[in-house]
Amino acid sequence: MDYTQYQEAYFANPQPEPRFHFCSSFGITLFYESYNQAVAFYTQVLGIPAYAEGTGTRGWQIGTGWLTLLHSKSGNPRNVEITLELATPSQAEKLQQAFIDAGGTGAPPSDQLMYVPIRSCPVVDPFGTEILIISKLACYGGQTV
Repeated sequence: MDYTQYQEAYFANPQPEPRFHFCSSFGITLFYESYNQAVAFYTQVLGIPAYAEGTGTRGWQIGTGWLTLLHSKSGNPRNVEITLELATPSQAEKLQQAFIDAGGTGAPPSDQLMYVPIRSCPVVDPFGTEILIISKLACYGGQTV
């Protein structure tokens, strides 16, 4: 299926008017019962947290938003997928490999249609949190990203 066929099959036409005018996502917060291990894992992948509040809050700046880890009294994140967008496919693959090298697991990178054509580099952290690392592909439907 090419991008035009994909758009025709899955996108409303005309597009509905948005109810709210979002400017960005401020980030995502994940709660871990295995907090110290999670902080160690994400520090190995992303480096030293840019934000530390007390003993139960750590944050890394991700683009214009934040990835925040908080201590949970019960369980680790489930039924969630975090999508991180990188500037280039090679950067997406490099971040995926960093997650795998630190103890995560992941399928081989592949090109997919997900709203737009992307390079998909999925990983799962050691605690079961799914992370989809992507990069938009340079050109689709005659339009440049």
